[in-house]
Formats: sequence, C-alpha cells, structure tokens
Amino acid sequence: MTVALLISTYQWPEALDLVLKSVLQQSVIPDEVLIADDGSSQPTFGLIKKYKDAGLPLKHLWQEDKGFRKSQILNKAIAASDSDYIIQVDGDCILHENFIEDHKFNARKGNFLFGSRVNIKEDAVEQILPGKRVKFGFFSRKVSRRTRNLRIPALSSLYKETGELSRKVRGCNISFWRNDFIAVNGYNEDMTGWGKEDSEMVVRLLNSGVMGRRLRYAGIVYHIWHKEKSREREVINSGIQAEAIENKIIRCEKGIDQYLQVESVHS
Repeated sequence: MTVALLISTYQWPEALDLVLKSVLQQSVIPDEVLIADDGSSQPTFGLIKKYKDAGLPLKHLWQEDKGFRKSQILNKAIAASDSDYIIQVDGDCILHENFIEDHKFNARKGNFLFGSRVNIKEDAVEQILPGKRVKFGFFSRKVSRRTRNLRIPALSSLYKETGELSRKVRGCNISFWRNDFIAVNGYNEDMTGWGKEDSEMVVRLLNSGVMGRRLRYAGIVYHIWHKEKSREREVINSGIQAEAIENKIIRCEKGIDQYLQVESVHS
C-alpha cells in the first residue's frame, strides 16, 4: 500500500512552509507529497524547491489563477499520483507527527476516513508563523478545542463505519482509496468557489457503497486561523450536493477522468 499526501494551497507560502516542515517530522513519511496549487506565485515555487532539496518526494501541480477552482486542481493532482491511498489536507493545516501513520494504520478497503482539526487561535498566528512552530501540547494556550488534541489510538479504533453523511466531514482531514475516488469521477468541477466540494464528493462515495469512518483521537491537524473566504457560491454548491443526495448520484459529469491520460507536473 503506497500513500500520497495531498496538500491544497493558494498564495500563503508562510503557512505551507509549516505544513511541509511538519511532513518532514512525520513518524511515517508518505510515498508522495502532492501540492495542488490553485495559482500561487513565485514565492511558493521557491518554497517547494527548498523542500524537494530536503528530500521530500514532492510533485507540484499548478494551474493559472482564474478564481477559486479547488476541485479542478485536486483532480489534476490525484490524476498525477502513483499511490494507492490519498490523504488530503489543506495548506493551512499543520500535521501532528503521527498524522500519516494514523491514517495509514486505520485505512480499510471499502472505507474512507474523516478527521477533525484543532484550531490555532487568531492571536497566536503572529507568533507561530515567524517562529515556525509545528508542535502543540494538550495544554497549549495557542489552540482551542483541546479535546481534539488527544491522541489515543485504542479509543480511535472504537469508531465504526457508517453510510450516513457526517457534518464533521472536512476536506482538510480526509483520506480515501484512489480507485474509489476515480470510480465516482473525483471532485465535481461544476462546483467553483468555496464550499461543499468535499462533502459532495463524499456523498457520491457513500452512494457507491463506500462507508465512512470517523478518525477521532488520531489523525490530528492544527488549523492556522485566517479570514474566511467568500461564500458567494455556497448556495449553488449546496444545491449540487442536495441533488447528489436526492438522486443517489455516483459519478459527476465533469471530474477527474479528463486528466487521467494527460498529466502536467512541474519539475
């Protein structure tokens, strides 16, 4: 079983720097690190080169900045992957040192995993970014939702699979088999702008018979506070998701299949 870590990013190299630093400190290093870049400029390119030189097995997938097109760049990145299993995070989520190990250990055929996130407080961001801090103890005053910062693998194993869509599904902490993702045609590129692209894809996984399992007390990430993105497309995207639920849609029309033969990777 080979594993790819998929990291989405856009114009925040300072945060991506901490995410990649936390990847270097993982107890299990992924076979691939896929950077799904929705149009970042040169500072991100220089940062990625630094981590390539440090030995991370990086692939940088980039597309021109034409607005929020996260679904498209995620599809392109997964199409370029050679791995069996995809672990997905956002470029503003620092990884606990056992994050990859936890997702890999809990991976089961016929399941996808979804975890939660510990929130780094707004007033702590100005210290964390320049200080390049990537570890946060349970009693740290820099984080909220501390119970999510407990890693207890024995408790994690008690969570059972479900065929229901959980409100706790977040694209910043989810993992799935690449073949399952391809079977539902990946992310729906009719969904542009912020919101619901992750849960709509999960709806189609569930409709196809893939069950979800919550990753609690394991698979921890630390979300760096930032201002919220525009939600102007959220109502439209919610409608697409509602249709997938009502009509039990499995495959979207505009998805990953258009990239499976042609792959573009930055060297």
